[in-house]
Amino acid sequence: MSPAIINLIVQLVSGAVGGNAAGKVNRTFDLGTLANTIVGALGGVGGGYLLSTLLPNLISTAEGAGFDVASIASQVVGGGVAGLVVTAIIGAIKNR
Repeated sequence: MSPAIINLIVQLVSGAVGGNAAGKVNRTFDLGTLANTIVGALGGVGGGYLLSTLLPNLISTAEGAGFDVASIASQVVGGGVAGLVVTAIIGAIKNR
């Protein structure tokens, strides 16, 4: 698999987890399970892309024969936090 596909999958999953976490932490941000997942996943991809653009050393997830654990961990954190933040913003606007 190419590093770009691996990054995308990691960002989607961690963003979805972050979006659902935002909905569970504070009911003001809750959009429902499906909407939290979708908005979080989109936020995770957007945040991961932004993070990769600002810090290009984090892009290379798969180098040579193995995986770089630190790079994957940074994609998980970046995608999860971005998914949480985007879901919280959309939820706060919608449930105002």
